[in-house]
Amino acid sequence: MNITSSAVSLNVDDVPASSAFLVEHFGFREEMAADGFASLRRQDAGMNVVYLRRGLQTMPTDQRDNHAGGVILAFVVDDLEGELSRLQGEGVAISMPLTEEEWGERAFQVRDPNGIIVQLLDWNAARHA
Repeated sequence: MNITSSAVSLNVDDVPASSAFLVEHFGFREEMAADGFASLRRQDAGMNVVYLRRGLQTMPTDQRDNHAGGVILAFVVDDLEGELSRLQGEGVAISMPLTEEEWGERAFQVRDPNGIIVQLLDWNAARHA
């Protein structure tokens, strides 16, 4: 097997709203879009994020009405505090404040207009102690 790319697909109610959120606040670029579909990419992210409108008839019947609940889009970043400050300055509500876990992860979370959790994190807690 040779995997040539990766993607995560998320079912949401408002595809354009989630797409615009990743473009505006996280530097993604819409590569493809159609009614009920958008595929976004960042060159450095290593995967595409795909949004599908709930209820699309092209989806299997047991999946088409599900919402992407319980999913976290997690992005490891170099300057966690800088990203937190930038997002706050852009008016993005922080849904989970900056926390530090005992295993060394530091993270904070925001939610997009469809409730999808976007988490920014680093693994440098010991360096910041």
